[in-house]
Amino acid sequence: MFDNLSDRLTSSLDRIRGRAKLTEDNIQEVLREVRMALLEADVALPVVKDFIGNVKERAIGTEVSKSLSPGQVFLKIVKQELEKVMGEANDELNLRAASPAVILLAGLQGAGKTTSAAKLARFLKERQKKSVSVVSADVYRPAAIKQLETLANEVGVGFIPSDISQKPIDIVNNAIDVAKKSHKDVLIVDTAGRLAIDEDMMAEIKALHAAINPVETLFVVDAMTGQDAANTAKAFGDVLPLTGVILTKTDGDARGGAALSVRHITGKPIKFLGVGEKTTALEPFHPDRLASRILGMGDMLSLIEEAEQKIDKDKAQKLAGKLQKGKGFDLEDFKEQLQQMKNMGGMGAMLDKLPGMGGQMANIQDKVNDKMFIQMESLINSMTPAERRNPDVINGSRKKRISAGAGLQIQDVNRLLKQHKQMQKMMKKFSSKSGMKKMMRGLGGMMPGAGGFPKM
Repeated sequence: MFDNLSDRLTSSLDRIRGRAKLTEDNIQEVLREVRMALLEADVALPVVKDFIGNVKERAIGTEVSKSLSPGQVFLKIVKQELEKVMGEANDELNLRAASPAVILLAGLQGAGKTTSAAKLARFLKERQKKSVSVVSADVYRPAAIKQLETLANEVGVGFIPSDISQKPIDIVNNAIDVAKKSHKDVLIVDTAGRLAIDEDMMAEIKALHAAINPVETLFVVDAMTGQDAANTAKAFGDVLPLTGVILTKTDGDARGGAALSVRHITGKPIKFLGVGEKTTALEPFHPDRLASRILGMGDMLSLIEEAEQKIDKDKAQKLAGKLQKGKGFDLEDFKEQLQQMKNMGGMGAMLDKLPGMGGQMANIQDKVNDKMFIQMESLINSMTPAERRNPDVINGSRKKRISAGAGLQIQDVNRLLKQHKQMQKMMKKFSSKSGMKKMMRGLGGMMPGAGGFPKM
């Protein structure tokens, strides 16, 4: 998300970043480009007008003119105003209620409500250690009930059965009783969607909300719909007392206008971003971190949090112990590292959060992709256990057999072995006392490129 906007903004702001003096003329010139970038990103016009007006007012005031580095202060103002547009701070779920705390999901058909219900259930179970049940009150789409049951089993939360012959209010009241008796902390209610907003749909969900009085009423909306996402959210907000928004499919939207428009138009905070199809692909929405990513400053906090959640600590400790004992980093270990990267969303998702990568993503996207990691894994799987433990034994005839087994070329085997050597050197540095600093310096050699990964 935000790839195009990030590229446009960083290139515009780079020209002003190092200026010793800012004038109204050069501020106007940059703001004109920023305005165009925001409009092309499908940000709603009222949002753009307010944003540009606020930045201009602060930029031509004493805040910048009295600064020793006006260019940097201007960039800081842009970042702060972006945060303000998106809500300034993360709004957490309010679960302070008698168990079960009921969360109601509303939205149009196809927005991703059922998947979001499962993602949210998993998030609450794994990150907040809550016991969770889910129920479907969608009596118009029989497949929705089965889909939620399948997803609930996948994420390991309780599923309360429902039937299309029942009324939504009866379904949810029964689910609340079941969740209460089984001592669940949270009950997530998935509701029916429509292809467009209609009076019957609104009346039904309004009645359901009044009957169950949920602690959270979250509007689930597809980021790909751009400005329409904010307008649809407002229409729902006029009928329901929404407490927040889940913005889905943000991984497929390179523009990102919805994220910058929703808060301003609805007055409701974005609480979560859906960042992929997997049930783990749900992130709490942090406006300050997203503003940093949009301006090419990276998001190390989210990257660290993701690593803590998704990296297998037992395997990491086992590898660290092995390295400290002086044992080599073999291809089996290398395969483990590739799988850990996949768990964190792949190389692209990791690079997007690294500082300074905003403007370079387009240049390396074709070289850094998950297909390459799948190929590397296939090559390692095509080797014998002895070859994985000791890659030095891999000669010409073995390379031919390995490449054929993986359906690839001999040069792919050579590239893999070269990449493993680079990683092996980096791991040796990592095992020493000053290892972390050395490892960060060595990360450049870990990125794929001419014969390996492109240098950073």
